Amino acid sequence: MEQPLLGSETPDYETFPERPDQQQEQNYIRTLKNKRLFLATFAAVLGNFSFGYALVYTSPVIPALERSPNPALQMNKTESSWFGSVFTLGAAAGGLSAMVLNDLLGRKLSIMFSAVPSVIGYALMAGAQGLWMLLLGRILTGFAGGLTAACIPVYVSEISHPGVRGALGATPQIMAVFGSLLLYALGLKMPWRWLAVAGEVPVFIMMVLLCFMPNSPRFLLSQGKEEEALKALAWLRGNDTDFQREFQQIQNSVQKQSSRLSWTELRDPFIYKPIAIAVLMRFLQQLTGVTPILVYLQSIFHSTAVLLPPEEDAAIVGAMRLVSVLIAAVTMDRAGRKILLFVSASVMFVANLALGLYIHLSPPRPAPNTTMDLTNAALEGSGSGSYLMLVPLFATMLFIMGYAMGWGPITWLLMSEILPLKARGVASGLCVLVSWLTAFMLTKSFLLVEGRRKENMEAGQPTTSLERIKRLKTPSCSSNFTQIPQV
Repeated sequence: MEQPLLGSETPDYETFPERPDQQQEQNYIRTLKNKRLFLATFAAVLGNFSFGYALVYTSPVIPALERSPNPALQMNKTESSWFGSVFTLGAAAGGLSAMVLNDLLGRKLSIMFSAVPSVIGYALMAGAQGLWMLLLGRILTGFAGGLTAACIPVYVSEISHPGVRGALGATPQIMAVFGSLLLYALGLKMPWRWLAVAGEVPVFIMMVLLCFMPNSPRFLLSQGKEEEALKALAWLRGNDTDFQREFQQIQNSVQKQSSRLSWTELRDPFIYKPIAIAVLMRFLQQLTGVTPILVYLQSIFHSTAVLLPPEEDAAIVGAMRLVSVLIAAVTMDRAGRKILLFVSASVMFVANLALGLYIHLSPPRPAPNTTMDLTNAALEGSGSGSYLMLVPLFATMLFIMGYAMGWGPITWLLMSEILPLKARGVASGLCVLVSWLTAFMLTKSFLLVEGRRKENMEAGQPTTSLERIKRLKTPSCSSNFTQIPQV
């Protein structure tokens, strides 16, 4: 993963090649005015904000719909699993569409186009009168999210200059986390229909702001629109700066850009090895289970004996995720990628192991309006029992922290570091397809497995080792009554 791909001197791996005069480059960067660049970046990454909001929309909504008094909207576990998972199918379609729309419409228009399915999807969910409207709304918002997740990083990278490209490159993920946190926070107070209405606000703001933003100068040059590209770069950098020099560099880069990948070139180890690594990394990223955890966060806390209300737990985890992403953005370049991946995987393993053991060994969460077992009541009343009931919250926070410090951002970063330019289109499509199909399989099966466990619990069958041990040690009621002497 480090040699020879990252150390290769061939221009096929250089998106923005090093300049020979570093001092002159630094002097040029100091003269630039970044206000308009920051505004254009903010307008674009509002799409990532909407994506993060839509991804976790089901977290507070599924528990509400499972208790809905309306028979047309009330969901069982199978319907809930579809509601939570079809978003990933839409995201897969949106990501694949971005491969065509990026070059057909351009980066900016592709981002603006994503607002159409997003607005329609939120409107369907806000006014849903049946399950099909909810599912269609999730598919459309997923399509919009997949499209923006693929287009926005390209747009931000192409309008940025080397002085701020690294910092601005982290904004899409940070804004997606901000969107998820806002959803968790609004879920504490707002009903599920108004959550869908609130989701349309950042989409409308994004549309309005992008109407006044320029397209990517690199894309305009690839379309032969040199004069328009020069005006766009002047708007982004400032008319009184030496942007002509940067414009010439971008123009030379576009002219030297590698041709499209051919089938025969796939046999080259310098082509198929980085593609295989990138696809495998995205597959393993989803295999960590991060998407089901984010999508069903409140449902997970509902099914465990956790001390705080599930809505508050979800908001705390969302805040922890934001802090972790901000820390990772600062420390990522100071540590090796490989070390961070190992540390991240180890932290997630410990967190999942702790949460799994807690759910497997602890008594099941009592159903509402039922008599609690005396042993469980005594346990909850004690101080040690209260502390143990924080295990699900701390384990989930630890998992999110581990994911954010390694497997979350690095898998995206490696795509730009190890893939040759001519292979990035094909590799991006494969990565999107593998990633979201894996997420679909996990999110679809999660609630079904959890529902089967709950059915066994309601049927009186032991679902944990602790229950099996209790049943072996505790004599039956009938045998106790037979031992009472008759008076």
